[in-house]
Amino acid sequence: MDQSLSLQSVPAWFVVLPDTAAAAVPAAKALSFATRRLLHASGRPWIVGRWDPETAVTGAHRDARVVVIGEHAVPAADAERAAAAAAGTASPPELDRLAGRAGSFHLMVSCPGRVRVQGGVVTLRRVFHAEATTPGGPVSVASDRADVLAELVGAGLDERRIALEMLASGVPYPWHGDPLWRGVHPVPGGHRLTLDAAGRARTTRWWSPPDPVVPLAAGAARLKEALAESVAVRTRGRDLVSSDLGGLDSTAVCCTAARGGAKVVAYTAAIHDEAGDDVYWAERTVRALGSVEHHVVPAREVAMTFDGIDTLRDVLDTPSIITVDRNRRMGIIEMAAARGSGLHLTGLGGDELLAGTPARLHALLLTHPFVALHAIRGYAAKYRWARRAVLRRLVDRRSYGAWLDRLARDLTGPAAPVEEPLLDWAVPPRMPPWATSDAVAAAREVIRTCRTPAGARGRDRGEHRELVAMDGISQWVRHIGQMSAPLGIAVSAPYYDAPVIEAALAVRTEERITPWRYKPLIVEAMRGVVPEASRTRSTKANATFEEEAGLRRNRRALLALCEDSRLVRLGLADGKVLHDWCRRALSAETESYQLHPTIACEVWLRSREMTPLPAADRKA
Repeated sequence: MDQSLSLQSVPAWFVVLPDTAAAAVPAAKALSFATRRLLHASGRPWIVGRWDPETAVTGAHRDARVVVIGEHAVPAADAERAAAAAAGTASPPELDRLAGRAGSFHLMVSCPGRVRVQGGVVTLRRVFHAEATTPGGPVSVASDRADVLAELVGAGLDERRIALEMLASGVPYPWHGDPLWRGVHPVPGGHRLTLDAAGRARTTRWWSPPDPVVPLAAGAARLKEALAESVAVRTRGRDLVSSDLGGLDSTAVCCTAARGGAKVVAYTAAIHDEAGDDVYWAERTVRALGSVEHHVVPAREVAMTFDGIDTLRDVLDTPSIITVDRNRRMGIIEMAAARGSGLHLTGLGGDELLAGTPARLHALLLTHPFVALHAIRGYAAKYRWARRAVLRRLVDRRSYGAWLDRLARDLTGPAAPVEEPLLDWAVPPRMPPWATSDAVAAAREVIRTCRTPAGARGRDRGEHRELVAMDGISQWVRHIGQMSAPLGIAVSAPYYDAPVIEAALAVRTEERITPWRYKPLIVEAMRGVVPEASRTRSTKANATFEEEAGLRRNRRALLALCEDSRLVRLGLADGKVLHDWCRRALSAETESYQLHPTIACEVWLRSREMTPLPAADRKA
């Protein structure tokens, strides 16, 4: 694998260095590929890489430096005030307030004796750190991309982690989306990284989710305001933006942008399923708004699942499930870029935030038993949960650690039935049929021995499940952003902004999560924003046909991936079993999905063997 693939070819990345002479070695290597640099007050390199200068704002006060990079509306004066606070003794609260503003960005601080780096409250804006070996001793450096950091410090691939990525139904917390290189460590969402004067790394929490105590009406008003500001941060000053216009979540974002005065070009993809009604609702919305340019992509022009799977050249820093739907997801973004849009708005993030999870009722049962039981009965009827299975989940009070122990034991057991009540820590993932015994043993070892951070993501099953889902889907947005960066268009998900997340999670559980209404919080919040003809829509499109047809159409490409498989070379997949599985007719609901993580890993491993292509912008 090329040791400079990402450093040389990725159009946007940065590395953060501590203010110590020992950091000169990794700084020199990063500078040889970089187009931009910022310096510590000492004159040593601080932030090195490639980024659009229009996305960055800097502030300085005495020996303190602050920079914000990403989607934000932080003026230089606020960055200077933050630098003044960083120079004093009360910097953490002041800087955390800045980090919690609307937008999606990284905040970096340089002060005598320490460097601070933080992203968002979920893992959309990621931070990684690793130790570089230098003549002056080991020194920790940080980056927003795991592959860039691995190349910088010479880290090797961890085959145990690759095995874990093959799990069907998702990699469990805390490993989802984590680096696949030895010695490269992630900073969890809502945490900050500090590098001290000696270059040692320390991670601390700066954000926690709010208690769900706000009534629906008040929460809807807060959400409306927060979403409007988050959208305005992206659209302000732009001549044109594009947006998805499909389900209720993207409709809310699109309408918020249009009501805010932005010139919006909206795109709706038709699907082959006759029950899919996105186009119908989108056209009603556009007619009522009267100010949105609308393009409908006919179903025959929408890519199928697995289209182009054997020809992808995206350089991602981790395997991504998005790979299998890459061309379908990117089709609209490519059209938007050709139309002249530099920013594309998406509704990703809305499902887990606005619909929530019934697992929240597991904790509500202890404080409001009658309310919780009423809702649980509703969900049981809606999803045909068996009464005995529901009772078994409700009385189960195992810790998350105990749940992981059982998961490790049962990795090769039968998959959870479709009608399993959604009241546990997560749907337990399983190794696919083609996983070798070595792969199973490696995944089992990781789950049993490598739990950092310890404990669950949230305070109870529901909060944990929602935050893990946000982390997971925000990784989709991050990877789509990595795919779209070469096109010169940013993909933006306002639902992952800290104020939006806080406004939603603060609403009472029983009012936000209910079987009786479809996403009541966003429905109430969008009064006067989404046209009444569309605001109370309660349907959601399903792309099952695209999955099954895509498997049939791309079977030859999938079989080609099985030939000389990198996973087989590593001893993680049984080539014959995988080949036979790809030849079968598979159900999209219960079988085909098991292929997705494996194909994502295979494509990713092959992508790391590509010849680096120089980034388009090499200007200093």
